[in-house]
Amino acid sequence: MAGAVRQGSCLCGGVTFEAEGPLGDVIACHCSQCRRTSGHVWAGSFVPRARFRLLAAAGLRWFRSSSGVDRGFCQDCGASLFWQPVDGAEICVAAGALDPPTGLTLAAHWHRQDAGDYYSPEGPPPPPATTRPERLHCACLCGACAFELPGPAGPIAACHCTQCRKLSGHYSASFDADESRLVWRRRAALKEYATPGGGRRGFCSACGSSLWFRSAAGEFSVEAGAVTGPTGGRLSEHIFVASKGDYYEIDDGLPQAGRW
Repeated sequence: MAGAVRQGSCLCGGVTFEAEGPLGDVIACHCSQCRRTSGHVWAGSFVPRARFRLLAAAGLRWFRSSSGVDRGFCQDCGASLFWQPVDGAEICVAAGALDPPTGLTLAAHWHRQDAGDYYSPEGPPPPPATTRPERLHCACLCGACAFELPGPAGPIAACHCTQCRKLSGHYSASFDADESRLVWRRRAALKEYATPGGGRRGFCSACGSSLWFRSAAGEFSVEAGAVTGPTGGRLSEHIFVASKGDYYEIDDGLPQAGRW
């Protein structure tokens, strides 16, 4: 598949693109910025700009996350799609946004030292957290949305469904919460997207950060990457693994469910 053209999109279809191979190996990034925007961990593959084409860009919005880096997301559904150096010759496309099969391999982990307290970049998850915060402070990357809720996070579930992978750029990780106990500090840029299954996802319309999910039945969960400090939680299971990406393996030994 070295010269194959791979296509991808956000969840709602407002942004679609294609990239002509060969694409670089997938890199998972655990830096605080990638975790905040994706809601867990972001993963992407580099492609030269000359071999990358936007097919539809009505929903595309860019956020300057640092002096030399722009992050692209869909302003309609909140999908985290691109990472690019401002003056670089390549663009990094979210592996979760690529249509399967990708034919790619996750080959490296960046910024391992910045991983969340609830998981390990590879292998078994860390032991139970010793820091159990009474309050969890959560925010988007740009700070336009911020809220807090009682801690600790407790069990955290990783979801590999197509919807979560399209939105996060890799796969999601979230924990159940009582929505009535959220205290909002800022939410002027908060936007909600109605998913095909009847749920709603909350994200920041200014920077694209994933924040929370409310199911059609009313269950509410918070993205673990939105927590700005220790979560006090622990990754406990993987769900919808029948829909996982082909470019990575689940190697932590935790329970797996084909659906949920």
